[in-house]
Amino acid sequence: MVKLSVIVPFYNVQTYAPDTLRSLRANAREDFEFILVDDCATDGTPEILERAERELPGAVYVRHEKNGGLATARNTGLDAARGEYLAFLDGDDWLAPGYYAQLLAAMEDLGCDFVRTDHVQCTARARSIHRVPHGRRGVMMNPRDAILPADRSTSVDYAFAWAGMYHRRLLDEGLLHFTHGLRTAEDRPWIWRLHREAHTFAVLGLHGVFYRRGVSSSLTQIGDVRQLDFIRAFDQVIEETARDRDADILLPKAVRTYCAIISHHLGNIERFEPQVARKLRSLSAAAMKRMPQDVLKDALESMDYERAARLRRVKRRPAPEVAA
Repeated sequence: MVKLSVIVPFYNVQTYAPDTLRSLRANAREDFEFILVDDCATDGTPEILERAERELPGAVYVRHEKNGGLATARNTGLDAARGEYLAFLDGDDWLAPGYYAQLLAAMEDLGCDFVRTDHVQCTARARSIHRVPHGRRGVMMNPRDAILPADRSTSVDYAFAWAGMYHRRLLDEGLLHFTHGLRTAEDRPWIWRLHREAHTFAVLGLHGVFYRRGVSSSLTQIGDVRQLDFIRAFDQVIEETARDRDADILLPKAVRTYCAIISHHLGNIERFEPQVARKLRSLSAAAMKRMPQDVLKDALESMDYERAARLRRVKRRPAPEVAA
């Protein structure tokens, strides 16, 4: 029986994939499988993965015929996974040796639906530990109780899918798949759904995932139209949260977070191509008009002057003729 399935999408990461695969080898176990999803890479990544299929214990190689993006690649991996537990890793990141065995043992001891972990961010030679914004460690809790408060960073703001491990029952209940086709912010509706609908979770202070920040091919570094998928992602968060039984207390958090992300992108608008910048302003204005207006008003009043003023200015723009 496969105890753990690790889903690893790859796209044009030939420079970094060898490090990722070496770290998987240092985590291999007879009952672990590593599902290597080639999202139709156009560089040397496919050859690296074909070799890994032969040489990496537990490797399962899956290749897309067409590039679908990170969310779709993760879904392909989930559909192929056989493990009792599941984890994610991105194709340009890496792990400490033996990390998955340690994380799995802790999760089995707790018996919860999912766990979240800290991670090490790596920017060039710099290293910094980023912690889950949740104070209690090693204690099983209801994830719904970790969504609030609205005006503070909480576990739903720490959306990295690879910073944790998940029991298969979440997959069976339809909670682990990502929104097909999202090119960025794919973790946001996903983490909100987990926190609203799963029953138990815990936070662990392990530092075994190394997240490579500032990779030139990463969408976070590219100011093209794919970045605007955050609008679709957060629209989904708002729509699903509005249907929740606790919508009145959860929506202020969802709306405030959405506004903060819009403000962040508007504040860095110079990195977008000119036509994308125009579309960002128009789609942001339309998104704010779709939000519950009473909740939006309270959110803007709770923000600092600069962010609130930026958002109010864009909200006054005419709505676009095209959808997000």
